[in-house]
Amino acid sequence: MAGIENMKKKLGMLFDANHSFRADISVDPSASYKVSAGGTLNLLSRSCGEYNINELGLQKRTSAGMDEDDSNEKTYQCASHEMCIFGAIGCGASSVVRKAIHIPTHRILALKKINIFEKEKRQQLLNEIRTLCEAPNGNGLVEFHGAFYTPASGQISIALEYMDGGSLADILRAKKFIPEPILSVITHKVLHGLNFLHGIRHLVHRDIKPANLLINLNGEPKITDFGISAGLENSIAMCATFVGTVTYMSPERINNEYYSYPADIWSLGLSIFECGTGQFPYSASKGPINLMLEVRDDPSPSPPRDRFSEEFCSFVDACLQKNADARPTAEQLLQHPFIIKYQNAGVDLSEFVQSIFNPVERLKDLADMLTVHYYMLFDGPDGQWHHMKTMYHENSALSYANQVVVGANDIFNTLSRIRSTLAGDCPAERLVHTVENLQCCAYGQHGIVIRVSGSFVLGSQFMPTGDGVQVEGLSQDPSLDIASQKMGTFNEQFMMEPGEMIGCYYVLKQELYIQQ
Repeated sequence: MAGIENMKKKLGMLFDANHSFRADISVDPSASYKVSAGGTLNLLSRSCGEYNINELGLQKRTSAGMDEDDSNEKTYQCASHEMCIFGAIGCGASSVVRKAIHIPTHRILALKKINIFEKEKRQQLLNEIRTLCEAPNGNGLVEFHGAFYTPASGQISIALEYMDGGSLADILRAKKFIPEPILSVITHKVLHGLNFLHGIRHLVHRDIKPANLLINLNGEPKITDFGISAGLENSIAMCATFVGTVTYMSPERINNEYYSYPADIWSLGLSIFECGTGQFPYSASKGPINLMLEVRDDPSPSPPRDRFSEEFCSFVDACLQKNADARPTAEQLLQHPFIIKYQNAGVDLSEFVQSIFNPVERLKDLADMLTVHYYMLFDGPDGQWHHMKTMYHENSALSYANQVVVGANDIFNTLSRIRSTLAGDCPAERLVHTVENLQCCAYGQHGIVIRVSGSFVLGSQFMPTGDGVQVEGLSQDPSLDIASQKMGTFNEQFMMEPGEMIGCYYVLKQELYIQQ
């Protein structure tokens, strides 16, 4: 009894006079998150501290005892009201992905939306943010640009680099297979990403497949979709959970055995086999059970030696060894003859990717997004108008009213005067743009020319007409009678070039003609 009393005395100094949680915090007792009355979501992770996310962005706070590499606090300003959000690109393991433009930087991004009310998806969200937040750029993973929380929908949006070349699965649908020299260079870059995940972050991706290996039009392959990745405390730790795409799952995972980094190497081997030969080596069409039995019981598939190089066959065979311990690591595979063979062969991934996809469709998609972004900014809130200046450089030129204005400052001042005139003296007199016709063509190697014509009508925001691009929060009125409300017309042409950051475009030359 004396021992119990002594223990109570020791605990007494830890007791809090306030016996309840703060009233402004609502907590789900079954999961590791809380939402404040102010709309800030707090995600808790035992291994990587806290992530506070609200409508203005994300802040990471580390816990005591973290590794030195994880000790720095990080803040990403990525606000919901600073996004112009377009249509869906596709669906990942736990989310829907949409194209978006970050208004302050004019950068095209991929916006991954995840509902946080489901516990499983919250864990996937933490995995994704932790992996990308701690990853330096250029290591073979898609770049992370921040995240924000929308209380009304209960969704977190993760802003990622937009990979405009699509995935290896997209390439296979268009091209049927990927030539060995191209595939070698792609695999080289992917291995650098896997080596970072395994060797530095101690993560098993658990869903390596062609659909999760992306590439941009600059020819840069990168790994994505870390929602089901698993962290291991050290290089010999093991996982024991059954998640991921069954099609590319390793034998040890199908057998429900403990597994580690070699599981990703198996998935990579199957992906490379499929990309190189144009055929998946197992009978996936017969259902997941038959597929798993084949992977477990049949000999590992091997590319036909009479059609493929010895280096390619050797690489695939090394990855697809049934014994997980016999598979080489990502670091070891970087020295494989299949990788070394084409390192100095002058392979141009950018040219290959750009040759696959219809350039006209890509230009139309780009023109739609940039046009909507420009006019939503022009006709949008005054608080965002200053971002228009950064769409121009010092060598940019605007032709208007028989004058040529050069430089970002002078162009911005000229556009500000035009905008002020269109705004009128009161909201009821405000004129906004309606785009009625849009044409585009290539300009130089990577630029674009956009030619727009339309009308000025009374309104509160930019109004696209017809069956144009879909924009979140922007309503289209197909019944709008422009002829009866027209207060004037405009014709405008933009010559735009890529900026320093991937996905950014700036206006090099602009011509504007306004008629009553």
